[in-house]
Amino acid sequence: MRKTVVLDVVGLTQSLLGKNTPFLSKWAAEANQSIIRPVVPAVTCTAQSTYLTGKWPEEHGIVGNGWYFRDEDEVKLWRQSNKLVQAQKVWDVAKAKDPNFTVANMGWWYNMNTTADYTLTPRPQYLADGRKMPDCYTQPADLRDTLQAKLGTFPLFNYWGPKTSIKSSKWIADASKITDDLYNPTLTLIYLPHLDYNLQRHGPNDARVAKDLREIDAVVGDLITFYEAKGAEVIVLSEYGISEVSQPVHLNRVLRTSGYIAVREERGTELLDTAMSKAFAVADHQIAHVYIQNPADIPAVQELLRQVPGVQEVLAGAERDKYHLSHERCGELVVIADAKSWFTYYFWLDDSRAPDYARMVDIHKKPGYDPVEMFADPTIKFLMPKVIGKVLKKKLGFRMVMDIIPLDATLIKGSHGRIQEDKAEWPVLLTKNKQPLPQELQAVDVFDVILQHLEIAKQEVMP
Repeated sequence: MRKTVVLDVVGLTQSLLGKNTPFLSKWAAEANQSIIRPVVPAVTCTAQSTYLTGKWPEEHGIVGNGWYFRDEDEVKLWRQSNKLVQAQKVWDVAKAKDPNFTVANMGWWYNMNTTADYTLTPRPQYLADGRKMPDCYTQPADLRDTLQAKLGTFPLFNYWGPKTSIKSSKWIADASKITDDLYNPTLTLIYLPHLDYNLQRHGPNDARVAKDLREIDAVVGDLITFYEAKGAEVIVLSEYGISEVSQPVHLNRVLRTSGYIAVREERGTELLDTAMSKAFAVADHQIAHVYIQNPADIPAVQELLRQVPGVQEVLAGAERDKYHLSHERCGELVVIADAKSWFTYYFWLDDSRAPDYARMVDIHKKPGYDPVEMFADPTIKFLMPKVIGKVLKKKLGFRMVMDIIPLDATLIKGSHGRIQEDKAEWPVLLTKNKQPLPQELQAVDVFDVILQHLEIAKQEVMP
């Protein structure tokens, strides 16, 4: 098989290639180029699972970055077990054809409990005293020690939160090169999330994004140069494009004022009670799954949400087949925003009653995705001294709450999840492989493109 590397440059689109991406623009001019019709929802976990299985969400089961686990009555996002993906992966196909095939998965999601040979994924240490310590998980286990000895501790707080920067993508890139030198895998998958941050904070047309483009271009250029010198074929792709938005939509507040949401009061704050709610939304960028306890309520909830400004589609039952989403993990309704809107998870009506996690970076407690976690609250006076004081308190062994995240959803200027009308905002696939590519690919076709690079014919793949 041919040594192949897939660089997932999150958020990259044709509209972003240009003067601020000199290496990529030159490389792309000499490459075959396709745009990818986004899978819905066009979010990380769903897109990556679709690429790696060649199946739609109705088959592989990854219906978003998270969903409502009905048997536990809990909303869970950003789970990590690969066993949640209910279809064979591209590396399983390759291993069945060639027992000498190996794969390194460097940061793509669902990267624990996997059949991949070498893996890297962010995995903080959650200590008994309440501290969260930056760390990562690898397979084999001692690869973690090798990487962190050479590169320093995985920069978790540069990977997500107000301090996001190129440092995390650069760390993953350098870790990938070290892993390649150690093991020489046949296929390497590398996750480079850097563009995701300011494209969501400020929107794709903001002048500040130019710096991010130059930074990721340098990292990608270094990786392509490294791998091409080893005779590898490189695929550059993205999961989705990010569009300008101006309107946050609070579906859970609509449901609450209509009597569908139940909350519990604890310590003067409110918590969403999913088990007792008649209907609630799990928001995920520009789509939301709405879970409804009583099927008789579906028509009324569907009609209610259709009237909400910023909502474009509300799909029930077989209507979800339009986006290949008829899976048991889906909500009874799938709601899709219009081009300028996105969905918050907010369910409280008074900010003074918001749960404590709302003002923190806490991706596992929030019952929906919260991009506002990338901001520090601009209304906090003397923010840096306050943060330094909290960090010092933490280092001294005291418990503290890093409650610096704002509750102002209007800060977000970019989002994704739907299929944009402008194809220049669709994800891209670039490769110098000689085999011709169609101008437009379906998301499930990426699986076949990877196999083609590995020199596995489509007809050789087991059903």
